[in-house]
Amino acid sequence: MDATTLELDAVKFAQLAVQRDQSGRYQEAVFYYKEAAQALIYAGMAGSNLENIQEKINEYLERVQALHSAVQSQNTDPLKSKQQLDLERAHFLVTQAFDEDDKGNAEEAIELYTAEEIEVLRKTSKINGIEYVPFMSVDLRERFAFPMPFSDKCGKLPLSPKQKAMFTKWVRPDDITNNPTMIYTVSSFSIKQTIVSDCSFVASLAISAAYERRYNKKLITSIIYPQNKKGEPEYNPCGKYMVKLHINGVPRKVIIDDQLPVDHSGELLCSYSNNKNELWVSLIEKAYMKVMGGYDFPGSNSNIDLHALTGWIPERIAMHSDNQAFNKDSTFRMLYQRFHKGDVLITTATGVMSEEEGEKWGLVPTHAYAVLDIREYKGLRFLQLKNPWSHLRWKGRYSENDTRNWTPDLQKYLNFDPRTAQKIDNGIFWIAWEDLCQYYDVIYLSWNPSLFKESTCIHRMTLHTIGNSLQWLYTRLMAKKFIIQVYSLCKFTFSKIPTPYTISKRVNGQWKGHSAGGCGNFRDTYKNNPIYQFQLDKNGPLLIELRGPRQYSVGFELVTVSTVGEPGSYGFQKKSSGDYRCGFCYLEVENIFAGVYNIIPTTFLPQQEGPFFLDFNSATPLKVSQLQ
Repeated sequence: MDATTLELDAVKFAQLAVQRDQSGRYQEAVFYYKEAAQALIYAGMAGSNLENIQEKINEYLERVQALHSAVQSQNTDPLKSKQQLDLERAHFLVTQAFDEDDKGNAEEAIELYTAEEIEVLRKTSKINGIEYVPFMSVDLRERFAFPMPFSDKCGKLPLSPKQKAMFTKWVRPDDITNNPTMIYTVSSFSIKQTIVSDCSFVASLAISAAYERRYNKKLITSIIYPQNKKGEPEYNPCGKYMVKLHINGVPRKVIIDDQLPVDHSGELLCSYSNNKNELWVSLIEKAYMKVMGGYDFPGSNSNIDLHALTGWIPERIAMHSDNQAFNKDSTFRMLYQRFHKGDVLITTATGVMSEEEGEKWGLVPTHAYAVLDIREYKGLRFLQLKNPWSHLRWKGRYSENDTRNWTPDLQKYLNFDPRTAQKIDNGIFWIAWEDLCQYYDVIYLSWNPSLFKESTCIHRMTLHTIGNSLQWLYTRLMAKKFIIQVYSLCKFTFSKIPTPYTISKRVNGQWKGHSAGGCGNFRDTYKNNPIYQFQLDKNGPLLIELRGPRQYSVGFELVTVSTVGEPGSYGFQKKSSGDYRCGFCYLEVENIFAGVYNIIPTTFLPQQEGPFFLDFNSATPLKVSQLQ
């Protein structure tokens, strides 16, 4: 957005804040004061010439702080009566009927797929026991109006153990608020994660909302139905919603009702907007959790989540030390340029770290953060991050308590006042690019599909890329053929190659008792992990896969014991399978010396129980034994 548009936003939000403040609707006033402050911050970044802009920002945030106690003690208006709710539902029924007449509700649907594809899609549409059919134009005429509140025929979503410990009942929005609304304003700052372990998804929601707000392009609000004639999602007093998510290669419709879990004090046990009347955050999360099998969600990564929400093309950049292709300067330059052109959505995630290290730096281990902004000032490079928890911030350089590095000019350029930030912890902070590279592990990118002018589909082919290109493979199983669709910003070539692997050995094991020692952070117990030793008869490629129960984060290390022949490019001391992943990980080595190697499979935490399977795939025979 340009500075003028942001200034107008700030004025609109400030007026709404004052109106709510004066009428005693403090919760809504807090929400709009925050939005007005954020609009002014972005207006300043966009070159606004408004006088005393920082003073006005401080004024709004100070009023937010003053209202917090009033919000806590505010007696809410009595909820609407059953008669009032029935009248609202009846009005919605009539409105929907008129809308259907206007659409000329024909029965025919546009045929988007071939008969072969439809059969494959039908077989692959069942996820976690529920069928999610591809989204077609006929779905825009989905029925949302019912004389009685709608309940999902699939039943209530399974709760996580943390939710079960606090759960009291399922409620509908009109059970907890007198003025439920789908969207007040699309804001990344109002999104708050609670006890559902979906930090990467909530970070992805925040990024999508920030993009929609910044560029005034519908990205996240366009996926929620029903919508009014302006294409805006609307509250449905009948309780039925449809969310369009990109799952298994195509957009699919996900039907949900509006029942949400709460604890004994009526607080939502799911993610929500800081404006408790606003529903879009909780409902989109519920739709995604339904596809994932329920709120007992082990977590994913932002590549998966952002693609599901937007259909944008994912890419992953590893920043840890063993990624020799990572270049700090060129990566920052690419991120900066593409971000400010609106070409990309970005999140970042921390890696494994000890609790002591996390506490010292204000970081959460293996946790996703939304990237809200990227700035550069006199050779200094910064990213603005948001913790999905909406609290707990970076404690290192350029934190709100850093009295050494913040200069008046830098504060003005970034529209950041450390003293104001000290008053309210909203989980948003600035971090230097060099510090991010040191303390974070990976960057997740999602690229606007419009960047890719051409795509290539090819059957039964293995993709080879030239240079450090942006690429993403999207595969769909067609009978016994694979279609590979490639997106790239540089030239690439396809070529057929012989299958380099033959499955030669599979090992079963158990994570149990003394054999489950956890990752390398647990130095005292790491030695208890099982060790498998194998021997390669000749040089060549090797693929190792580790599978375990889905609820466990698993990984392994490949360690050289001895090799045959002269040292060379194939030699290494140790290789890791990378980030711990839920239930599955792998390591591919293109060329490896003949010799003896150890495999050390691990779960992220010690004392976990369950089976695991190691698959060794090699073009040469293997001899595998377990070391005691």
